[in-house]
Amino acid sequence: MKLTRIGQGLLAVAACLGLGFGITSCSPSDTIDYLFVTSNSAAAGCSGNGEIDSYHVDSQSGAISAVAGSPVCSQGANPVAEVASPNGQYLYVANHGSNNIAEFAIGTDGQLVFAKAYTTPGAEPVSLAINNAGTLLFVLDYYQAGFSDTTPGPGALVVYPVNSDGSLGSPVASGGLSYTALQCFPGGVAVSPNGSYAFVSNTNSVVVTTSPPSTATPPTTPAGCPAQGTISGFSVSASGVLTSVPGSPFAAGTTPTGIAIDQTSRFLYTTDSVQNQIIVYQIEGGGALLPNINGPIATGTFPVNLVVDPRDQYLYVSNFNASTISEFTISQVNGAPSALASSSFNTGSPGPTCILVDPALGRYVYASLSQFSYVSAGELNPNTGVLTGVQNSPYSVSGLPTCVAAVPHGNHASQTVTSTAGQ
Repeated sequence: MKLTRIGQGLLAVAACLGLGFGITSCSPSDTIDYLFVTSNSAAAGCSGNGEIDSYHVDSQSGAISAVAGSPVCSQGANPVAEVASPNGQYLYVANHGSNNIAEFAIGTDGQLVFAKAYTTPGAEPVSLAINNAGTLLFVLDYYQAGFSDTTPGPGALVVYPVNSDGSLGSPVASGGLSYTALQCFPGGVAVSPNGSYAFVSNTNSVVVTTSPPSTATPPTTPAGCPAQGTISGFSVSASGVLTSVPGSPFAAGTTPTGIAIDQTSRFLYTTDSVQNQIIVYQIEGGGALLPNINGPIATGTFPVNLVVDPRDQYLYVSNFNASTISEFTISQVNGAPSALASSSFNTGSPGPTCILVDPALGRYVYASLSQFSYVSAGELNPNTGVLTGVQNSPYSVSGLPTCVAAVPHGNHASQTVTSTAGQ
């Protein structure tokens, strides 16, 4: 993951079979979600150093167990971001090192079947988002066409129409180009749940965390890049045409990385990794961002990603250097986060990056732990927002995990849950 600037129900006792490496294996009828983990590791037969592992999420314990036929090749090198379609039928993976987006069909058994790979117009895709209608996929390219780690330059936001069969159409044109120009070293992209707006965090400087640059040394910051971080805002038409909102780009501290929007599309949150804080904005009419007067809010060390739970009551932040998840309640009046008394949840292993709340029940929180081969799991108390460790967490997974995504299984009603896939 390349970021920027260097540097709901009762808990029952699980009656399942414990496997050798400490996870719990249950029957498919106990599965509430399928969890997908991208890793910098090559499964047998893969041509690139990327794979995707699929897991059952147990309804009674939150434990994960491998899906038969897993893992599969990510169809490229260094998969760093992923997002599932709202209908739970397709998974899209950004292969940073291969400049492509891989499309997979998600079987009813959780198995992934590769469909097609799409080369991005720019270079080094780092983040993905999809609108709630499932009709537009947003791809964040670290660089525009013609730039790379050896010749760094501005970034690009690409919008792909999503067809009814999950395939991607040609990128939506923007001023004669196949992408919309951004500032330097973009970190994350989010789409408002109402589908009206898209926002991108421009870090405007380089930080290397889980995904190394394609060269041996990190890219230098071009002279034309702004000195501080910003957020670019765009209105989104039904066909995916982007129009810059008034006042964009907006000041966003030193190094904005992760980005998330609440389910009412009223508030936007971004992590400032260098300043160890969350910056909160109100989304005004027309898409302009107004900073919350009660912010910024302190987090753990080096926050890189964040997620709003589907109830719009809690906010969780992955702190890369602190190996924790910060826990906050959210004011329903002004969106301001307030730290819970427990303050933070220990992930059990270093380097939490991507973070999500399970989409079936909104009951479990998962984070990829990039420094070792683990995924952390915590149970979310819907009354307090406090996370408690799921038994045997963190769970051993293949390779070095870079991101997580999930879809509900069977007849479990999907809540609107955004996976904060990052670089």
